[in-house]
Amino acid sequence: MQIRDLPYPDPGVPDARSGPRFLLWLGCNQLGGQLRSLAWGLLHFCGVAGLPLGVGRAVQAVVDRSGSRLALAGALIVVCGVAITVGDTMLHRTAVTNWITAAARVQQLLAGKAAELGSALTRRVAAGEVVAVSTGDVEKIGWFVEAVSRFAAAAVTVVLVCVGLVLYEPELGMVVAIGVPALALAVLPLLPRATRRADIQREKAGKATELAADTVAGLRVLRGIGGEELFLGRYRQASQEVRRAAVRSARMWSLISAIQVLMPGLLLITVVGYGAGLARDGRIGIGELVTAFSAVTLLMYPLRHFEEIAMAYSFSRPSAKRAARVLALRRTTEPSDVEYGRPSGDLYDPATGVVAPTGRFTAVVCGDPDAAGLLAERLGGHPAADAEGTTSVLLGGVPLDELALNEARAAVLVQDKDPVLLSGTLRALLDVPSSGRVSAKDALTAAQCGDVLDALASASVDGDGDGNPMLTRITERGRSLSGGQRQRLALARSLVTDPEVLVLDEPTSAVDSHTEARISAGVKALRAGRTTVVFTSSPLLLDHADRVVFVHDGKVAAVGVHRELLEGTAGYRAVVTRETEEERFVGITAIDELDALEEIEESA
Repeated sequence: MQIRDLPYPDPGVPDARSGPRFLLWLGCNQLGGQLRSLAWGLLHFCGVAGLPLGVGRAVQAVVDRSGSRLALAGALIVVCGVAITVGDTMLHRTAVTNWITAAARVQQLLAGKAAELGSALTRRVAAGEVVAVSTGDVEKIGWFVEAVSRFAAAAVTVVLVCVGLVLYEPELGMVVAIGVPALALAVLPLLPRATRRADIQREKAGKATELAADTVAGLRVLRGIGGEELFLGRYRQASQEVRRAAVRSARMWSLISAIQVLMPGLLLITVVGYGAGLARDGRIGIGELVTAFSAVTLLMYPLRHFEEIAMAYSFSRPSAKRAARVLALRRTTEPSDVEYGRPSGDLYDPATGVVAPTGRFTAVVCGDPDAAGLLAERLGGHPAADAEGTTSVLLGGVPLDELALNEARAAVLVQDKDPVLLSGTLRALLDVPSSGRVSAKDALTAAQCGDVLDALASASVDGDGDGNPMLTRITERGRSLSGGQRQRLALARSLVTDPEVLVLDEPTSAVDSHTEARISAGVKALRAGRTTVVFTSSPLLLDHADRVVFVHDGKVAAVGVHRELLEGTAGYRAVVTRETEEERFVGITAIDELDALEEIEESA
């Protein structure tokens, strides 16, 4: 896999049972890239390891005054230099490719999971944790996957150098062969503690990121209640905890680094001292001493990769654990093997008894706004995390949870009460998969977006839209627009899609009553013959509905038209008119008194 080939046609099914298993799965899925990186790494490190032999032979040739052997030694050094240059260049290319492709695979998997679960994802995992996984954690996971091949090449090179020294000069070679493993294993007892400290640091950093993301998302509300300083203090405390954890982790890694400097120094002193004694006694030549000394010196380079792989694993393991936790989430039921096609018919929820007849405009009234939001998501095939075992919503008798994801999304579209507008032009915003039967102009008209178009046209005069509102760029999340304007543009986007069933959760909560009345009529006219479900308590919307369903305590309590329910259902009237318990009691008492007076008059 090359960078130019991204994104993956199929990122695969990850092994999300644990963080280490997920890292192993990533490495195995990039086996070709790992082997290429290993091959170039071996060429590079073997070139480095061959330099001591060339230098030692050159020194010995000078001592022996042999020009031919000096030329051969020079040629060996040149070959090693070429191997180092080519190997290092290609190792860097393949290593970076492994890093980027691993990170891209994880991001693609996370994006797919977000698309699969929809808004149910943030009900199961904090939004800040999802952000942390898809940004910083992805980078650390890619680092470990990339470092594995370089570590493997370094480890093979160290083994080859030790074996070569034993064969070349047995006495000095045995010292190196014993000292190098001891050097590599010297920091092993410290790694569990360093890993624990790194885990704590990553956990605290993740919580701080979650707190920051949630605070930013609710900044407008915090300003309204004067809670900015309170949450700023909480984030300041969380960031200080991250700082202290990072300092403790850095101290441990600095100790490991110090040992990595101290131990090779001691080994080098031992080799030089012992080798000098052998040379003085005439048991080895000067060239052999230089070769052993140079080999030990250059071994420090591949040995640094032992420390790096330990750091990469300790930092990537908690990141992989978090990624695996997100990727392990599943829809409550898996799609069936039965080919249903795209179903049509009545939308029915067995859990609550809500029925939305095909081709009609149905309004649903819930006393609890949170319950309304959950029910809207459920009607779209996204039940809550704790709803496992609950019967799926049926569309034309077909369970939505058993449909393929793309078929379920095409059949039922849910617009929640806080829809998101992505940055880009208005034309791009409305360029969504659709039936093709509803034009952007008709959708904008039905959603009463005339003033929005005028505002965008005015804004485009100073920009690059040339007065065309469809070419005007909308900022991220539509921050340059008012809440009502964002809501109407999102409604227009949903209308353009023209799904079999459209579920709208409080689509007019941010507009005035006159605009709301026009939107109600426009949506009903545009959606004629298509199934539309609106969650609302607005009398203006309810009055346009063909059918109103009142849900109380999770069950259908009454069904009818708005005016009939308003007169005959006290609970419905209390929700729609915001009637208090006291007002309701007074009203009931007054009705009872009038009935009593009528009975008295009749008897008289």
